[in-house]
Amino acid sequence: MKKIFLGCLGVTLLLSSCVSQKKYADLEAKHKQTQDLLNSATVKLNDCLEEKATASSRLQTLEDQNAFLKANNQDLINNMGNLTTLTTKGAENLEKSLESLQEKDLTIRKLNDAITRRDSVNLSLVQSLKGVLGNMDDEDIEISVEKGVVFVSISDKLLFSSGSYNVTNRAKEVLGKVAKVVNNKPDFEFMVEGHTDDVPYRGSGNLVDNWDLSVKRATSVVRILQNDFNVDPKRMTAAGRSEYIPVSSTEKSKNRRTRIVVLPKIDQFYSMIEEGGS
Repeated sequence: MKKIFLGCLGVTLLLSSCVSQKKYADLEAKHKQTQDLLNSATVKLNDCLEEKATASSRLQTLEDQNAFLKANNQDLINNMGNLTTLTTKGAENLEKSLESLQEKDLTIRKLNDAITRRDSVNLSLVQSLKGVLGNMDDEDIEISVEKGVVFVSISDKLLFSSGSYNVTNRAKEVLGKVAKVVNNKPDFEFMVEGHTDDVPYRGSGNLVDNWDLSVKRATSVVRILQNDFNVDPKRMTAAGRSEYIPVSSTEKSKNRRTRIVVLPKIDQFYSMIEEGGS
């Protein structure tokens, strides 16, 4: 009986030992599987952490770029506003410049029209003078237009005796023809200029030098025009130029001359300008 009990106990212990060993093996296998899963999860976690760090760094870079673009965009908006302001001011300045140019263009056109009209009047005057003086010797009388002014140059030998300021009878005939033309042109004023050569004056009386002689010759001509031919004295000026405006350096006789300078009145010329713009 005792032997049977001990046998049963031994069998029981043996069976218990076998069951524990199998569970242990199962547990060990599960532990290994769990460890493998943990290791795999750890690797994946590390990968995720690295990806997160990379993503965070890229996100920061994108945020920095976004901030830069926003600032740059604001600068562009500000610049566009400034440019708009400048463009507006530029347009206003351009408009003012165009208006100024138009005004200047109108003034130039008025001046050109006035000059054209003045030249036409001068041409008519020259033709009238040449018409009445055409039978005179060309060497004694010269009619020209310079810078819009008509000049009638009469030689000394035709008007005066040598060293004298008394007008000759033949000269009065010439002055009468000139007076006829200027009397028909009441809108013109004129100046009579006396010119001499550079030979010093040697005459007697009240004359001192060529200044005196040139002035006396001019006033003699003006008096003849006024007293003998009824030219309005308010339209005339007498001037002496002495020897200082010669026309020839080789022929002194050409420098001894009396020149009648015919020119329109200043207010008449301005009237031409105003009429040209109307």
